[in-house]
Amino acid sequence: MSDGKSGLQLRSLLKKSGELELSLVNVPTPEPADDEVVVRVEATPINPSDLGLLIGPADMSAAKASGTKEMPVITATMPEAAMRMMGARLDQSLPVGNEGAGTVIGAGSSDAAKALMGKTVSMIGGAMYTQYRVLKVRDVMELPAGTTAADGASWFVNPLTALGMTETMRRENHKALVHTAAASNLGQMLNKICIKDGIGLVNIVRSKEQADILRKIGAKYIVDSSAPDFTDALTNALVETGATIAFDAIGGGKLASQILTAMEVAANKTAKEYSRYGSNVYKQVYIYGSLDNRPTELSRSFGLTWGVGGWLLTPFLQKIGPAEIGRLRQRVASELKTTFASHYTKVVSLAEALDPANIAVYGKRATGEKFLINPNK
Repeated sequence: MSDGKSGLQLRSLLKKSGELELSLVNVPTPEPADDEVVVRVEATPINPSDLGLLIGPADMSAAKASGTKEMPVITATMPEAAMRMMGARLDQSLPVGNEGAGTVIGAGSSDAAKALMGKTVSMIGGAMYTQYRVLKVRDVMELPAGTTAADGASWFVNPLTALGMTETMRRENHKALVHTAAASNLGQMLNKICIKDGIGLVNIVRSKEQADILRKIGAKYIVDSSAPDFTDALTNALVETGATIAFDAIGGGKLASQILTAMEVAANKTAKEYSRYGSNVYKQVYIYGSLDNRPTELSRSFGLTWGVGGWLLTPFLQKIGPAEIGRLRQRVASELKTTFASHYTKVVSLAEALDPANIAVYGKRATGEKFLINPNK
């Protein structure tokens, strides 16, 4: 609808019966308050964090499609074990999409709101898989001249996560870091930041193809977890960089444990004296993703000076406060087409985002298969 009075929105509904239903609904667009703007959403990415809400651990291989081509409905079954974790969302039709970009087509009466009329802005605040979104001025950022909505769509989650990792490293007194699933869009950004800022970064990938992606952008330390010499190569990279903090997107299985063990071996290679409690070098792994849903296994062969914890962007930003967030956002805006450029394999409409063939691709969360939704396509 071009009148801005109503528009389509993608919804995810998990019923008490264990059935997941994805559909499009027509929702009215509210009038903007004084400090709000109406944005026509033109680009919004499908991030792993969005997939957590959109489909979660539902079995999409057996999903059924119904409805019409313009208004499709997808149903799938949620595993019983996952239902216990999702009590708070049962029988609620939830909008999806953390971030996006588009054109301001309506504004409230404040000067700040009116100044954005007609401008291309990036935005954060949920419910982005929608044609029109009303947001407070503080939740949008005017994009630099010549920047398209697609350029600015992934301005928040990945760029600020990557910057948050290097900030966390500095704040916790580490000098270099390790990243897993490192050839992702986020991983490529992290490499560009570390190259620019002179930070040692050890990239753990799962295939030669992923290693090649990183080599092309100038990554120096790349280790392949599927290679027979993985442990030795990782240890050597840790000795060279002195990395003692890792950010792990995998989560399940033995990788976190392997990283801590290799950090301990690297620390002992430079230790001045033996300690039966292990090295006194503090080693930290932060798990920030769940590409592997299995339990995290720790084989305790890395002394007693270590930590494993969770890391999430929002709590990190709350901790550093508005002035620091402003500094990071400014850096993202000024490097959107270089350091923080995102690459997409496909642009789809809202209806196409519910095509089972597309879900099968983006639902795998595979490196190099990032989709962008244009709700007004």
